[in-house]
Amino acid sequence: MIFKLKSACIVIITALMAFSAHAQEKKRPNVILIITDDQGYGDLGITGNDQIKTPVLDQFAKESVRLNNFYVSPVCAPTRSSLMTGRYSLRTGVRDTYNGGAIMAANEVTIAEMLKQGGYRTGIFGKWHLGDNYPSRPNDQGFDESLIHLSGGMGQVGDFTTYFEGDRSYFDPVLWHNGEQQKYTGYCSDIFADNAVQFIEQNKEQPFFCYLSFNAPHTPLQVPDTYYQKYKDIDPSIAFEKNNSTSRAMSEKDKEDARKVYAMVTNIDDNIGKLLKKVGTLGIAEDTIIIFMTDNGPQQLRYVGGMRGLKGSVYRGGVRVPFFLRYPSQFKGNKDIETTSAHIDVLPTLAQLCKVEAPSDRKIDGKSLLPLLEDKKVGWANRSLFFYWARRYPELYHNIALQKGEHKLVGQTNYNASIADFGLFNIKNDPNEQQNIVRENQDLAVDLKKEMDAVYHELIASENLVNPPPIVVGNDAENPLILNRNDASGERGIWNQEEVYGKWEVEIAPGNYNIKFKFVKPVEASGRMFLETGTVVSQMKNETKTDVIEMQNVALPKMKGSLVPFYMWKGKRIFPFWVEMEKIK
Repeated sequence: MIFKLKSACIVIITALMAFSAHAQEKKRPNVILIITDDQGYGDLGITGNDQIKTPVLDQFAKESVRLNNFYVSPVCAPTRSSLMTGRYSLRTGVRDTYNGGAIMAANEVTIAEMLKQGGYRTGIFGKWHLGDNYPSRPNDQGFDESLIHLSGGMGQVGDFTTYFEGDRSYFDPVLWHNGEQQKYTGYCSDIFADNAVQFIEQNKEQPFFCYLSFNAPHTPLQVPDTYYQKYKDIDPSIAFEKNNSTSRAMSEKDKEDARKVYAMVTNIDDNIGKLLKKVGTLGIAEDTIIIFMTDNGPQQLRYVGGMRGLKGSVYRGGVRVPFFLRYPSQFKGNKDIETTSAHIDVLPTLAQLCKVEAPSDRKIDGKSLLPLLEDKKVGWANRSLFFYWARRYPELYHNIALQKGEHKLVGQTNYNASIADFGLFNIKNDPNEQQNIVRENQDLAVDLKKEMDAVYHELIASENLVNPPPIVVGNDAENPLILNRNDASGERGIWNQEEVYGKWEVEIAPGNYNIKFKFVKPVEASGRMFLETGTVVSQMKNETKTDVIEMQNVALPKMKGSLVPFYMWKGKRIFPFWVEMEKIK
């Protein structure tokens, strides 16, 4: 009898412990990370633009902790790789937005992978831009649910399902749901937001990570007419002239672009309103971390709060963005933090807030923002941030910068320039970076340059940069596979050209393949199709004018290197728009 009572007690205690563990697990906050594409610091009402209508985000910012000196990379893919990993993009293998430089190494640990360790359900909706093939797709990198477009933007060459739609590419698109093409109805931002809301509702009973990554207001600037009508009669140059730090005036095209961007942002604002309403209705707002940020400065000339530079620039207009964090059960809202912070800080911050382990086997460049959020003093007021942008690798010393504390050294000069040729700015006293103080502060500039050089040499020696991740061909995880133009390298600036040298860096599993070569326009008959894979060159004559050429049952060896396809006709070498490869045995 005593034994039975003890057994019963053990069962009860075990059940209570299991319940307690489950209850403790439920304390992990949900995470919703919202990022927009090419929305600059000035594209919000709360940041001083009185022409744009963003009532939802303005109110959300008032309820949030606002990090007012938050920085990202000058362009899309580098920002996203740093956001996902807490590391400078060059460490991850991401160096570009295309040209084969926007593929993140599969050995990187993403926020999604980190949170899955803590039992989170993970979903991405919108733009990924860190690899479109195995093993770099969202579903390969920790996301349970994935609804994305390809490459850097809808309507761009890499997103071949929308590219040929032209000025309708944002409407009724073919997207990629968990790696498979699927047709959707509606406007892209609405589709991504609606599916994010559905994901949140489906996972409300467990911790979830929702990454809502709008592709708007990136080009092509397409928006439902109902939103455009809100701005068709405004003059965006009025807002632009506020604290304008450039001598250039807005052209008529700039003004029209701004109207479309503002319309796209207002649509985003409405969609975020739907998401916030759903979070409130579900009763999970108190224990949900919601972050809003953007990925870089504006691509087009418009109001940016007076800062110098646009997208692609290492000046503040290119790299300073809004960042709002709301977590009601932990932090009081309507608070400003002026300490320098950056995209690399998000992963370590979420690791602490969600009580999961951050990667410990690699260098994490970011810092947890938790001490700042808890009003604790931190010892990194003089932290350094490194910025660069070039089409291939960082260039000495062009469009490169090191910011440390209130000072920023900017290189827009030659590899062998003297220190006097650099720009040095006190961004506290001169936030628009107009007054170059390098000549009267050369010792300080020299010290900053030494640190810039050290960071530069460390980053360009990164393993994932020196040995970039190949696209894996012939793996069961993705068969057939389509190689798109965004991931093609070769000539600089390879895009949608016909006569251009291009290639894809791949790792091929040995076997026999059916291969399709799609061209931008039909190629003429009586040419030859070539496929170079290492030392094996397969070729065949084409007898018809066509935009698709097929090679059947091509035997390919195990190979890691360049896959080089081209069509030869009357001395022309025409590069395919995309290549589909299916391993058949």
